[in-house]
Amino acid sequence: MRSTRFRVLAAAIAASIGLAACGSDFGSIASVARTANAAAPALEKPAVSERLVTGLPDFTALVERYGPAVVNVQVIEKIQETALTPRFAPDDPFYEFFRRFGIPRGVPQPQPSRGQGSGFIVSPDGYILTNAHVVQGASEVTVKLTDRREYKAKVIGLDEPTDVAVIKIDEKNLPTVKIGDPSKLKPGEWVIAIGSPFGFENSVTAGIVSATSRAMGRNYAPPFIQTDVAVNPGNSGGPLFNMNGEVVGINSQIYSRTGGYMGLSFAIPIDVANNVKEQLIATGKVTRSRIGIQIQEVDAQLAESFGLDRPRGALVAMVEPDGPGDKAGIKPGDVILKVDGKLIETSAELPLLVSSKKPGEKLEIEVWRNGSTKRLTARTEEIPDSGSRVAARANAGEEASESKLGLAVRPLSPEEKRQANTEGSLLVQDVTGPAAEAGVRRGDIILGVNGTPVKSLQDLQAAAKKGGKVVALLIERGGQQIFVPVRVG
Repeated sequence: MRSTRFRVLAAAIAASIGLAACGSDFGSIASVARTANAAAPALEKPAVSERLVTGLPDFTALVERYGPAVVNVQVIEKIQETALTPRFAPDDPFYEFFRRFGIPRGVPQPQPSRGQGSGFIVSPDGYILTNAHVVQGASEVTVKLTDRREYKAKVIGLDEPTDVAVIKIDEKNLPTVKIGDPSKLKPGEWVIAIGSPFGFENSVTAGIVSATSRAMGRNYAPPFIQTDVAVNPGNSGGPLFNMNGEVVGINSQIYSRTGGYMGLSFAIPIDVANNVKEQLIATGKVTRSRIGIQIQEVDAQLAESFGLDRPRGALVAMVEPDGPGDKAGIKPGDVILKVDGKLIETSAELPLLVSSKKPGEKLEIEVWRNGSTKRLTARTEEIPDSGSRVAARANAGEEASESKLGLAVRPLSPEEKRQANTEGSLLVQDVTGPAAEAGVRRGDIILGVNGTPVKSLQDLQAAAKKGGKVVALLIERGGQQIFVPVRVG
């Protein structure tokens, strides 16, 4: 027992000595640490990184507000003649045969083709912007709203270089879009498209701006907005919205090896489209200007050779003799850096800027020549034919009833009337548009309109004008008389 007590006491004394020793060591380490910390400079707190992306956007409010102003555009194109369609002059031996009995079965006959695209309402009274290629060559254009109302639309005019067209429907208090400023767009910014890809109306797709001012190599073509928004056939003419709900472009085309979307879609800047719209509404055409020069891009090697600090501007390759540029003193080898104070970064920017000016307008041009800048003044002149035109005959020529109906007729001679044994006087020579869609054929003889006999072209015009949206034509075909309803409104 005594021995045990001694061992416990000895262990306690040893533990006490050990703890004291450890305590002394810890104290020394803490002291050294304090000394080192006092000698070392204070460490900076790590900076808090700025969060540049805060999550995916929600487009529902934008679509709810402006989606009703996006429309589906359905088009019936004019009938195109085919090589297999027989057509004979009145003195041809087969003319009377086909006139009496029609074209034999099995022979393909031209049929009107149908297409569709998108558009968006820009004024409450029914003006709509779309692509020129959507309505080009159309004999009939139908606009369908999101609430399923449908309207016949009139083509006000179209402009091929910019691929912009204006159509109109007769209605009031329509929903409209808000127009934005495409010059403020930046790569990486979210945008959405609304349209009718493959006929799926009011489809919404989203993506980002891939690039701005993308040149596509066509004369007077605008600098396109490139995006990765999914755009497919049927989206053409639809709006491109920014996150503020403003239209910044018109979806126009894609780059594809398959015909479908591959991640490259292009939109016409809305400021370019608005300029075209205003001119088409006012005059039915777009007037463009030029200064009579040919230009090319300035690359790094050319910039170095001309003493420029970097590649920029538009290099003048040729000056038309006695043209506006020549009279202003522009010379081959000049690099145009500014026009009316606006910087020219790429050569593609110059043609659009000049062409948008009014003919006869003065331009203040800054050029780089022989290592220094020089200021010149040029006066623009009008380009005779820049590719815009008013609506097709089916829309613009409504004064003539045969155009309204889509008929080309001529009087029958007395001999032809005798051979055909008919009381009619008008022979259908050609048929397009509404009459073709209703089933009227070449060689038919028109007897009356809405129950009123017609004996001349004037009778036909007068009777058609009195009719409503549907005109009932009484025709004679193969010795039989039938009524054919033709919808013209």
